[in-house]
Amino acid sequence: MKSSEEIKKIAKKCIENEVEEINSLIKRIDNSFVEIINILYKTKGRVIFSGIGKSADIARKIVATLNSTGQPSIFLHAADAIHGDLGNIKKEDIIVIISNSGNTDEIKNLLPLIKNMGNQIISMTGNINSYLALESNYVIDVGVSKEACPNNLAPTTSTTVQLVMGDAIAISLLACRDFTDKDFARFHPGGSLGKKLNIRLSDLKMQMTNPKVSKDTLIKNIIIEISKNRVGATVVIDNNFIEGIITDGDLRRAIEDENDFFSLKASDIMTEKPMIIEIDCLAFDALRYMQKNNISQLIVTENKKYIGIIHIHEIIKKGIV
Repeated sequence: MKSSEEIKKIAKKCIENEVEEINSLIKRIDNSFVEIINILYKTKGRVIFSGIGKSADIARKIVATLNSTGQPSIFLHAADAIHGDLGNIKKEDIIVIISNSGNTDEIKNLLPLIKNMGNQIISMTGNINSYLALESNYVIDVGVSKEACPNNLAPTTSTTVQLVMGDAIAISLLACRDFTDKDFARFHPGGSLGKKLNIRLSDLKMQMTNPKVSKDTLIKNIIIEISKNRVGATVVIDNNFIEGIITDGDLRRAIEDENDFFSLKASDIMTEKPMIIEIDCLAFDALRYMQKNNISQLIVTENKKYIGIIHIHEIIKKGIV
């Protein structure tokens, strides 16, 4: 077993090695890379990524990133391709094959079959003199001087570099199509990320209550209204206009400060110019607004008409955070 200091040294060295190789990629972003991005951007088909071993795992991840950013892509395992899955390839598709050595048997068997189908081939390889590179229409050099593995055997730095180059491709394509957060939301409707980008306060309308009192309402009835609606506050309405808000905190402060507590009216203790948000606002933005202002509830309006109060707990319960 290694000592604590030895383990830390090994881990740091691994990271240093990989960072160094990633930095070397910057010099490889040239006009050839731009041409590849333009080809992928203009394709009317899909981008099909293929590979074997660890490179196949990287290909799967790149496909997932491309799909999530609006570039239709699929993964085709190099071994499965020559056993029937070539039927997935359409004539408009562009094929990207990832292989560090570029000389594995599966890749060598696959390449002539794809070339016979007439599809353009882009290789992402660590060996620009390999069979894969020489048989491709375009080549992306992802070669590394050494693996992070002390034996220079386990795919470590090489797969990291492949992954980073895949991200560079995905982000370049994203920028070319002016992909926005609204586009991103369409492809991510589930999970906390999707909820952040999709759920609006209008979707939580059923969770809202609309407690309200007038400026002349006595403290006893204010307490009843707040307790009945269970959001810790009530809005003060006068002539259909929102005049203020009274929270549990306002009641507590009134008890501490006033001797004649039960003679108080809403106008005596309300907070004027309360924070208001429109119902078409994203729930996540409302949550951030509440957190920033250290409040637990917000008045919600629709076209400036009072709809109700949303409590921070109702947003959190939707799984947005």
